[in-house]
Amino acid sequence: MKHMYHIHGMTCNGCRSHVTETLSRVNGVTSASVDLEKAEATIEMEKHIPLEKFQEALKNDGGRYTIHKQGEHHHSSEKKVEKPKAHGNGTFYCPMHCEGDKTYDKPGDCPVCGMDLVEEQNVASNSATQYTCPMHPEIVRDEPGSCPICGMDLVPMQPDLSAEEKTYKKLLKKFWIAVAFTLPIFLIAMSEMIPNNPLYDVMGQKSWNWIQFALSIPVVFYATWMFFERAYRSIKTWNLNMFTLIGIGAGVAWLFSVFGMLLPDFFPAQFKTESGSVHVYFEAATVILTLVLLGQVLEARAHSKTNSAVKELLKLAPNKAIRVTDGKEEEISIDEIELGDILRVKPGDKIPVDGALTEGNTSIDESMITGEPIPVNKSEGDKVSSGTINGNQSFLMKAEKIGSDTLLSQIIHMVNEASRSKAPIQNLADKVSAYFVPVVVLISMITFAVWVLWGPEPAYVYALVNAIAVLIIACPCALGLATPMSVMVGVGKGAQNGVLIKNAEALEKMHKVDTLIVDKTGTLTEGKPTVEAIGTSRDSYSETEVLQYIVSLNQLSEHPLAEATVNYGKEQGISLLKADGFNAVTGKGVEGAVNGKKVSLGNFKMMEHADAAITTNLRNEAQTYQKQGKTVSYLSIDGNAVGYVVIGDKIKATSAKAIKELQDKGIAVIMLTGDNYDTAQAVASELNLADFKAGMLPEDKLEEVEKLQENGKIVAMAGDGINDAPALAKSDVGIAMGTGTDVAIESATITLVKGDLQGIVKARNLSDKVMKNIKQNLFFALVYNTLGVPIAAGVLYPFFGLLLSPMIAAAAMSFSSVSVIVNALRLRTTKID
Repeated sequence: MKHMYHIHGMTCNGCRSHVTETLSRVNGVTSASVDLEKAEATIEMEKHIPLEKFQEALKNDGGRYTIHKQGEHHHSSEKKVEKPKAHGNGTFYCPMHCEGDKTYDKPGDCPVCGMDLVEEQNVASNSATQYTCPMHPEIVRDEPGSCPICGMDLVPMQPDLSAEEKTYKKLLKKFWIAVAFTLPIFLIAMSEMIPNNPLYDVMGQKSWNWIQFALSIPVVFYATWMFFERAYRSIKTWNLNMFTLIGIGAGVAWLFSVFGMLLPDFFPAQFKTESGSVHVYFEAATVILTLVLLGQVLEARAHSKTNSAVKELLKLAPNKAIRVTDGKEEEISIDEIELGDILRVKPGDKIPVDGALTEGNTSIDESMITGEPIPVNKSEGDKVSSGTINGNQSFLMKAEKIGSDTLLSQIIHMVNEASRSKAPIQNLADKVSAYFVPVVVLISMITFAVWVLWGPEPAYVYALVNAIAVLIIACPCALGLATPMSVMVGVGKGAQNGVLIKNAEALEKMHKVDTLIVDKTGTLTEGKPTVEAIGTSRDSYSETEVLQYIVSLNQLSEHPLAEATVNYGKEQGISLLKADGFNAVTGKGVEGAVNGKKVSLGNFKMMEHADAAITTNLRNEAQTYQKQGKTVSYLSIDGNAVGYVVIGDKIKATSAKAIKELQDKGIAVIMLTGDNYDTAQAVASELNLADFKAGMLPEDKLEEVEKLQENGKIVAMAGDGINDAPALAKSDVGIAMGTGTDVAIESATITLVKGDLQGIVKARNLSDKVMKNIKQNLFFALVYNTLGVPIAAGVLYPFFGLLLSPMIAAAAMSFSSVSVIVNALRLRTTKID
């Protein structure tokens, strides 16, 4: 039988896999497949299984997902969670990305690996300052003033601790409690090594055992009880993880000790001391748990540093602005700014939102967004971005992008999204982790058996201690954290240097790129074209008339070349003619009707498209300019080419240096441009590019990418225009210039805020260093576990007489995860220029 059901609660591929696995385990199910997009499950079964059984299976698995008959689930009944605006935005995720990019709306433990969820940093966390009364805290105002109850001046509210900081403080408090009770247990246990133990003069060993038991209760049932809760949940859902091993190892040691005190006659003589009492391991259990808790404390503190790049970006977002209305200035909250508002920015202030200067000029420090230290001069009409810092001049600006639409907000959003994405190299760690815990438990059981059969006396004691050491030293967390920690720090580092990574896969692929395709206009060149000359056939239309027709048609276009001609026409005082029927022919030019005449403007292919005849003289003149690297657009009126416009676009100062650096890294750089051959050759010669192709339409660029990929090349494509979008999307790594179109940026996986090729060098260097860091982490985690487990099992004992105490194993395990995070944090100080 085959039935289809609706699944509610899935948000990612991790959820889909989890639901599929849970449904497949139901007795009688032969196969189950789940479609994430349709939120549907198709279940095949030997005979009909009631829906209630599937509902119960999902409920027992944690209750995060529900199953219903098709059409019966009403979305209106879903709870809508209000996200707090104070600190963070109420979004939490697992640092190991166990369920892909799934997020949660409240703090807690990851249902898969048990680790504390991490809070995402967002612009919402930078809310405006609020004020309260010291005597009446229920009074909260957005502005300073006096308390309406007692009249006292309102004072700024102290910001509430972030969820991240709360978790750290809570763990730290529990750690000190654990230390306070574990230390006396440890001292009592170690006193047995002192000849004629003085403690036994006070009371007998059995009494001291009961004191150890009493002291262990706060450690086990309060300070570290969460580890046992996580272990129980991991076994119940069969998501075996680090806490499974800790729970079993420490739990066995503690329970063994309790049973040893209550039922000493149940145990063989090997487990007993000279006084007849059973060996207890309260010190081992509590020290293990306390050391693991210390590891959690250190991890919580280290985690707060891994997203420090986002925190630094958040500091750039101002919470106040000065709005100018009818000549009057008023200070307002950043949330009150509306599109079109005129804002005053004073010397040294942060730019509140994205916009353009309407009055004045200044220099802006954009280093926090572009990574470039030299301030940029701005004048009327120039764009400015939120979070950048004004120089020593006051100016007025118009708000054009506010809230989540600002560049700073988009950068933070992209960094958060990329930090939660999974790199392909992590698949190796995921495969190992899937079998890790069961294998370690099996090795622990084998260790126990081997020591019982062949170990020295007391064999059972050796067997128990070494089996526990095997469970405790194994650390699947180090393996799980190896990749995401490096990705998070690396993505943040890139954002601080103007390199925005959309996902971890792009970061990994950039490391393998061997071929880079670059567009010319806006990528190699400034993308700020200017008109240098107007040409005419002189037999029918003057230069002024040619320019008039060009400007009249181009006023309807948004292309940078069109904008250059319109601006030039305004400077020349050209009056506009009536134009309609405008149509852009991608990769060729534009056409329409001007003053009732059929007009086409564009490259030679556009003239072919319009069936326009070009005289030899006109073409020779145009080619002379093209050989100098200029762009020439022909103008045809009623089927005859009557003139042309020469447009120059300066090559970026950084292009030549960047290309040389990329070539030195073994990357082949190919220029593909829609311009003619002569223009392309002139640019290629200046930049020492041996490989280029001219006259490329969007489909040609796409075809070229596919051809290179078929030949086994790993291709990156850098471009900034709509015509680059198909090739950007098809390439292995699409790189968009931040100065380009939204379509190009959406199609790309890496965006360069400043929009020059030096950013590609940075992206490659960043990718190389992140991949090296990931491999170091994976190597450390794999080698640590490969060596640690057999040493804990006692392989060195026959040769050197060495055994590993479970307490030392716990310390090693705790610091293994921390060392992986610390290694990832080294990326914060690395140079990618």
